Amino acid sequence: MIQLRASADRGFADHGWLRAQHSFSFADYHDPAEMGWGVLRVINEDRIAPSAGFGRHGHRDMEIVTYILSGALEHQDSLGHGGIIRRGEVQRMSAGKGILHSEANPLSDQETHLLQIWIEPAQRGGSASYEQQALPDEEMRGRWRLVASPDGAEGSTTIGQDARLWATILAPGERLDYRLAAGRLAYVQMVYGRLEINGKTMAAGDGAKIAEESELQFVAGEAAEFLLFDLPPAA
Repeated sequence: MIQLRASADRGFADHGWLRAQHSFSFADYHDPAEMGWGVLRVINEDRIAPSAGFGRHGHRDMEIVTYILSGALEHQDSLGHGGIIRRGEVQRMSAGKGILHSEANPLSDQETHLLQIWIEPAQRGGSASYEQQALPDEEMRGRWRLVASPDGAEGSTTIGQDARLWATILAPGERLDYRLAAGRLAYVQMVYGRLEINGKTMAAGDGAKIAEESELQFVAGEAAEFLLFDLPPAA
């Protein structure tokens, strides 16, 4: 089963300084049919205006991955971590039993465009932690690049869940295959371009819930970047 959802069908919020599209229910956007997919709880596509951002706020019991599409994001947290991430880097924050942080666009002349991803942890009440890794485009071109995993394999960030996040950039006509183990779920999030997945067409911003599929074939109709989540069975 491959269930597509068009970009235009996502939730949308315009706060002036922030324009956000929500793949799943989040904040004031609520759709009982879109509460997540397995342990994948949130994918927000955010556009943050220059010199604006989220003030200090708290999280708990969530694995949060920030994937920069353009611009930059400045992070400060209650563990003492601080810094700026840009395209070519990925950030992971395990909220654990509680963490406070702020996120802002430090640029005065350019918006920041990013995906923020929340994955439910396997265990609650753990220690909060933070990690930042390089994620250059060159390592994603024509191949699967592991972005997040439970064991930090292949230079990926480490999350407290049996889930793996892959990213790739394909040239027009290029193909990648992926084998999904029995009982596992998958989710695809398009960043840009046009893609066929087992014959179904996806475009920028589209998402796809996948279950009971063992072989996945991805063919780029035009240059495309997308994320693939390999998720444990639904509870």
